[in-house]
Amino acid sequence: MKKLIPILFMNIIVIFTILAGCSVQNNTTESNAAKTKGTSSGNYPNRQIELVVPFAAGGGVDLAARAVADYLSKEWGQPVVVVNKTGGGGIVGAQYALLESKPDGYTVLMNNNSSTTMYEAGTTQPILTAKSHQFAARVAESPLVYAVKSDAPWKDLKEFTEWVKENPEQLTWASVGPAGFSSFGVAEWLDSVGVDYTKTQMVSSEGASDSAAKVAGGHVILAVHNAGEVYSLVESGKLKVLAVQGSERSPLYPDVPTTEELGFSNLSVSWWTGISIPKDTPKDIVKKWEAAIEKIQQDKQFQAQLEKIYLQPGYLNSSDFTKKVQEEVEWYTELAEKTGIRK
Repeated sequence: MKKLIPILFMNIIVIFTILAGCSVQNNTTESNAAKTKGTSSGNYPNRQIELVVPFAAGGGVDLAARAVADYLSKEWGQPVVVVNKTGGGGIVGAQYALLESKPDGYTVLMNNNSSTTMYEAGTTQPILTAKSHQFAARVAESPLVYAVKSDAPWKDLKEFTEWVKENPEQLTWASVGPAGFSSFGVAEWLDSVGVDYTKTQMVSSEGASDSAAKVAGGHVILAVHNAGEVYSLVESGKLKVLAVQGSERSPLYPDVPTTEELGFSNLSVSWWTGISIPKDTPKDIVKKWEAAIEKIQQDKQFQAQLEKIYLQPGYLNSSDFTKKVQEEVEWYTELAEKTGIRK
């Protein structure tokens, strides 16, 4: 009997240990289930969403983000709030949205070329790469334009280019950073006409609205942005557009020639904006954003809003958007290495 007591005691300990383990496992499972429930598309969203814009208010990304936020707040019944986090050529806001926030779908990035493909291509050790994103959908696009102060002596980009060839050191242009949208637009154009990009001077800005204001104020010679971002200052007589990039004239500037009309070939830099979500966010949430952006493109009020802010619908689904980004990274990396953007 004495021998049986220790055995019984040990059995009791084993049983309690197993029961305790089951309790912990059940609690963990319930906890994980609760977390999953909060981030599944079944009840997503059930609270406020931050739509982060990594540039200043008033630019193309910001205005597009506000149009998306307004629509989705009504569509989803939860507030989608635009938050501007500027700095680092768009990287401060992008880093906040993609690396510093929980991957739960409640912090989403409204990106563009500057904070994605161009940043990665123009930086030797980028904090963010395409792999940091889940590209949910592209929202809008716009051609690039070359704008100068309204009383500048050049009538078009061809005349301006001849002046730049003779005076590259005098050319100043505004950009959010060395690897920003404007930087790549300027670099591609200068490379095509045989001008050394590194001899020109970049002036830092907080975004398109700031860049355009600097040119209008006579502090910088050239602004290279999307067609809509400079339109208000063109209409008010403070800026003029020298050329629209591509083969088709812009309805905003029907009297302004295209780069192809002026004899410039193989200029491909164009502007877009879209939705990026942190890489570890559940796929069903990414799909919900993709479906929402596809649906929004058919909404007449949203179409009217894009027209009002001088942008064109440019929807790409997640797969096509991701492919487009990869292609841009390859081309822009080649351009950055060739022209000296990447140091």
